[in-house]
Amino acid sequence: MTDLSPAERRRLLRHRESHLVKRIGWLRAAVLGANDGIVSTASLIVGVAAAEASRGGILVAGTAALVAGAMSMAAGEYVSVSSQADTEKADLAREREEQQRHPAFEQAELAAIYVERGLEPGLAKQVAEQLMAKDALGAHARDELGISEITAARPVQAALTSALTFSVGAALPLLTVLLSPSDLLIELVSAASLGFLCLLGAVGARAGGARVLPAVLRVGFWGALAMAATAGIGALFGTTAA
Repeated sequence: MTDLSPAERRRLLRHRESHLVKRIGWLRAAVLGANDGIVSTASLIVGVAAAEASRGGILVAGTAALVAGAMSMAAGEYVSVSSQADTEKADLAREREEQQRHPAFEQAELAAIYVERGLEPGLAKQVAEQLMAKDALGAHARDELGISEITAARPVQAALTSALTFSVGAALPLLTVLLSPSDLLIELVSAASLGFLCLLGAVGARAGGARVLPAVLRVGFWGALAMAATAGIGALFGTTAA
């Protein structure tokens, strides 16, 4: 900042960029939960309806899927993200020990990383020295291990987000069942669920700054495939049982 004018320095200090990658933790869990809630519940409803079950039976099956799915998503996200958090903690503990035992080697290792990224060796050494003087573990966590505040594992956040969004997603096909006439239930649930999926894909893409059309086509294709498969299985078992 030594080459900047006082006015430019003030503008730089006031400027705060808001990068969309900061949303990656909760956005991934939210999109996964809502998508799974819509697809799994709608597919189950279509499959049960294709087997010529009553509206009451369909609602019971769908509600059970909502509750079980939300609990499963919460448990699965918590366990998997906790495993990631445990791995990160173990790596940080190992890195802290290595810095205590071999500080010069760790500084040279960090400098080598900066050389690979394009810095001159002398400048890379200076950068490594200054960063390690301020926060040695943070510098190695970020530049050697790839662990940062943005990407750090948050098990509770992931579990709660997935459970909540799964429940919201699963409630949409159930609401469609309540509002649909019996003779058009399969068609309306399928169409409405595909619409919900496409809307979810668009919202998720916009929230993450990605292209909308690929996201919409992706979730629409897999949702349609899942519902078609369960409808076929339901019809087959319904015919066999009859």
